[in-house]
Amino acid sequence: MWERSAFLLENNMLTVSRGFHSTPMKRMGGGHGHDEPYYIHAKHMYNLDRMKHRGLKMSLAVFSAFSIGVAVPVYAVIFQQKKTASA
Repeated sequence: MWERSAFLLENNMLTVSRGFHSTPMKRMGGGHGHDEPYYIHAKHMYNLDRMKHRGLKMSLAVFSAFSIGVAVPVYAVIFQQKKTASA
């Protein structure tokens, strides 16, 4: 086997190609407004003035985001202090 490949290599019958090969980038068909079946709901998604119980929903959303933003760092500090105190 080695003799055959050495013979082919010596007589320039064996071509070797080195290089990068990748699959082509996927083409997305969007961007021209023809994505109706997938995003049919997006036209009226953010009509906040027509939302039912808007005051309740928005205040709950803001309160929950604020609570998570405060609770996670407080828990992380308490957890870290417990870890260092036990060492």
